[in-house]
Amino acid sequence: MITAKARAVDGPDKPFRAAEIKRRDLDSHDVLIEIKYAGICHSDIHTAHGEWGPVNYPLVPGHEIAGMVTEVGAEVTKYKIGDRVGVGCMVDSCGECENCRKGEEQYCLKGNIPTYAGVDKYGEPTQGGYSTHIVVQEDFVLRIPNSIELDAAAPLLCAGITTYSPLNHWGAGPDKKVAIIGMGGLGHMAVQIAHSMGAKVTVLSQSLKKKDDGLQLGADYYYATSDPETFEKLAGSFDLIINTVSAKIDISAYLSLLTLDGTLVNVGAPAEPLSINVFSLIGHRRSFAGSMIGGIRETQEMLDFCAKHNIVPKIEVISADQIDEAYERVLASDVKYRFVIDISTM
Repeated sequence: MITAKARAVDGPDKPFRAAEIKRRDLDSHDVLIEIKYAGICHSDIHTAHGEWGPVNYPLVPGHEIAGMVTEVGAEVTKYKIGDRVGVGCMVDSCGECENCRKGEEQYCLKGNIPTYAGVDKYGEPTQGGYSTHIVVQEDFVLRIPNSIELDAAAPLLCAGITTYSPLNHWGAGPDKKVAIIGMGGLGHMAVQIAHSMGAKVTVLSQSLKKKDDGLQLGADYYYATSDPETFEKLAGSFDLIINTVSAKIDISAYLSLLTLDGTLVNVGAPAEPLSINVFSLIGHRRSFAGSMIGGIRETQEMLDFCAKHNIVPKIEVISADQIDEAYERVLASDVKYRFVIDISTM
């Protein structure tokens, strides 16, 4: 067994504490990764606070992981010691169902194994990237292009693929008008990716305080949703809307902004249910959809796309002792735009 230093939380209202966790000995196809950086995702906060259901505490969150390979199993062929690698939101799946065979492991019919707050095939709870080391089956490890620094690469493993996947699936491109709801950790990635795909990009944010950032990252237009005239002015405007917000919003109001046959895709995951007025859908044959990360193949495609187009998140690097403060600041929307933990501070 491998002992890793970590930061763990013991309950919904508990602070993070220093901890030691055990990582399994390497099987033949396993890779041992020394974690250099781990991003803080809003999903970490929802889970740590028990907002998505029961949690098996103590919990070590973190599914935006970037580091280096330090050991490989006897039959590993994809990676070698010294490779720059990443791990995202899942570390395994059944590999046999229809979805897994299609490269859509995130939709494994038996349920993928999440990087943390899950149970692995050995019956042990999974613990995430707020730690110095992790052992992962090689098929669920990603190669980080040399042109992307490891601290900037970490958020791509969740925020990057969570926005790339729906933009890719619903065909964002030169002939599409795309709106991004929210200008946070996910939203600022969606703007860059949609712009690089060639779409005409609009940001829909509560206020205009991040307008300069949005335009600099590639948005063509930026509107405040707190202004009622925004919804009148933009009615029927967009082919595709990506909702990145992890809070309850008036979905029906945003559906009114879609064109005929337009689609609103939810990637934010609020703890509260969302309600919809069905007439906002049927009037113009609109669709309301959801999307959850991407498969391993698509995630690698996203990393390579970001390297080609010089897309990186805007990050603030923090120490391991600043996690509680970072959580508070995320909830207060006081981050531009992703916190990344320097794991060497553990």
